[in-house]
Amino acid sequence: MFARFTRLFANEPLKNTGSLARDLLASERTFLAWTRTGLGFIALGVALEKVEAFAAIAPSLLRLENHNTKLAAGVLVASGSLCVAHGTTRYFGVMGDLKAGVFRPNKVGVIGLTAASIGIAFAGTLLVLENEGGRKNKASTAKAI
Repeated sequence: MFARFTRLFANEPLKNTGSLARDLLASERTFLAWTRTGLGFIALGVALEKVEAFAAIAPSLLRLENHNTKLAAGVLVASGSLCVAHGTTRYFGVMGDLKAGVFRPNKVGVIGLTAASIGIAFAGTLLVLENEGGRKNKASTAKAI
């Protein structure tokens, strides 16, 4: 049982022909970049959720008008998790391809991360504009009274 488990993580030595070692190391750096990006999204989502929790305790300090931050935090954490999962899958796929002497560009990952980042930025902009609109409406209502 233990031998079967250790075989999963065993690394067989590869011949360093051409640029295989350099390519594998570059693939590892790319994996680390995907992981760093994913963890950044996750950390931002967790921080946003903590701000929401703080606003619930002292709403007058932060003046948050809506509670869409839970949704935004969830989207950020999910996006970060997908980045980490894609980076891991991509790393092992590239390692197998390089051993076979082929390489496939990462079109799906690049397009997916770009679309997710643009979507998050757009949703964040809408959330900020909605919060600003709520503040202006409350301020004008308070002046009228």
